[in-house]
Amino acid sequence: MFPLVLVAFALSHCALAARVCPRPPEVLFATINVDKKVYDVGEEIEYTCRPGFIPNNGQRKYTCLPTGRWPLNTLLCLPQRCPRPGPLQNGKIEAIDSHYQSSISFSCEPGYNLVGTRTSQCMADGKWSGTFPQCQSVTCAPPSIPEFGVLSYRRLKPGNVSHFLDTIVFECVPPLALIGNETATCMANGNWSSIPECRVVTCPTPTGIENGFIEFAVRRTYHYNESVSFGCQPSYVLDGHKHSRCEKTGNWSTKPICRGPCKIPVKKAVVLYNGEKKRVQNDLKEGIRHGETVSFFCKNKEKSCAYTVAAQCVDGNLTLPACFKERGFFSTLVKKDPSDMKPCEDQA
Repeated sequence: MFPLVLVAFALSHCALAARVCPRPPEVLFATINVDKKVYDVGEEIEYTCRPGFIPNNGQRKYTCLPTGRWPLNTLLCLPQRCPRPGPLQNGKIEAIDSHYQSSISFSCEPGYNLVGTRTSQCMADGKWSGTFPQCQSVTCAPPSIPEFGVLSYRRLKPGNVSHFLDTIVFECVPPLALIGNETATCMANGNWSSIPECRVVTCPTPTGIENGFIEFAVRRTYHYNESVSFGCQPSYVLDGHKHSRCEKTGNWSTKPICRGPCKIPVKKAVVLYNGEKKRVQNDLKEGIRHGETVSFFCKNKEKSCAYTVAAQCVDGNLTLPACFKERGFFSTLVKKDPSDMKPCEDQA
């Protein structure tokens, strides 16, 4: 009798001993509301994701089963995600990812200064830390101007502040010459690209030109930007700018040239001049001016017709067309002048 009681007691004790569950499996980045070494059958636990992590669709609550085991755990705690940052106007944001505790860095393009924090971190609540910075345009202080106020400048944009890439234009008080660049640009380092200077520049008394003259010239030195005018003798043509100006170098700008007229190198001939027939010996005894054109009549013997070839006066030189033949006294009596012949069809 006694042994049977011991066996029954042992079986009952084993059954009771099996009705507990061990510590439930750990879930990465999660905590358990009741943390013990063993749990009774029917006892419930609940997982909670740590700050910065959010649960997936898995189950959070589990009950110790009569078998002494926990149900299959399906919970995952995933890192919190922050929204995509940016954009940063006139700058850039460098980010590897946007998970909890990830960091991003801010920088600005050349010519812009970063105002605010240089980094931000993804927080547990899914928001970026701090306030995002701004990229503000670099400004340049007013340029240093020499004393006596001989150099001045003006802004090309309205306002009293000059920003990155803004341009100003310098001017000198006449008759001083501006030496250097007349424009300056606000650079990325907050300085102006260059500042010119004003100098006294004079040019010697200008000299005349061949076959021409200086209008109302006075024998004196001339200051920068003063000018003189040129003219040509009768029948000569002015080629180039009429005015010559005293330049920053102390020299005069290029002077014009007086181009000479052309004598037509034939004694007698009928030519076309300004669309009309003219006799060289009567109408064009003085020749033609530089740049003007006369057309000579040439004969096509095979077709018994005439055509014209133009010749231009170039500074006293006029070349007769190769086809033109000057007529002698006898030929004028017996042969018809090409200017009186019918024009060739392909030349009409």
